[in-house]
Amino acid sequence: MTRLRLSLPRLCRLPRDKRGTTVIEVAIIAPVVIMMALGGFDVSKMVARQHELQAGAADAEQIVLAAASGTQTDTTTIKSVLANTLGIANDSSHITVDKLFRCGTASALQSGVCGSGSYQSTYLQVTFRDTYSPLWSQFGIGQPVSYQVQRLVQISQEKITGGT
Repeated sequence: MTRLRLSLPRLCRLPRDKRGTTVIEVAIIAPVVIMMALGGFDVSKMVARQHELQAGAADAEQIVLAAASGTQTDTTTIKSVLANTLGIANDSSHITVDKLFRCGTASALQSGVCGSGSYQSTYLQVTFRDTYSPLWSQFGIGQPVSYQVQRLVQISQEKITGGT
């Protein structure tokens, strides 16, 4: 009973005692702030990678247009240059360059040439695929982010005439 009587005044003073509150507040807030900073860093890296791929698509368009203007550049060369520029693997799962055709005023593109007597527009479609694994995915939170950037460039238009 005497112990309780001696402890009662101490318990009454406890709410006014401010010693150590800063340490407790920092211990609560610091992990949250650190995780937000790391998350912001990862998000900025993801946005930067998307921007790099978009810039690579613009480069692909310039290469395709240069090739269409006279200097013959095959799709293998285009893929190789873009893989080196973007730092991604030069294989069909990361970069594809497809030749597509539009017959007349059709809205759909096709992979084969058009029949005779119609106008044929020739396009080159460049597609980039990449994956970024954010830091938090290594701790089981979320998944890697997959990118796919596609650019379609018209390289010619001609009337298909009949013949052999």
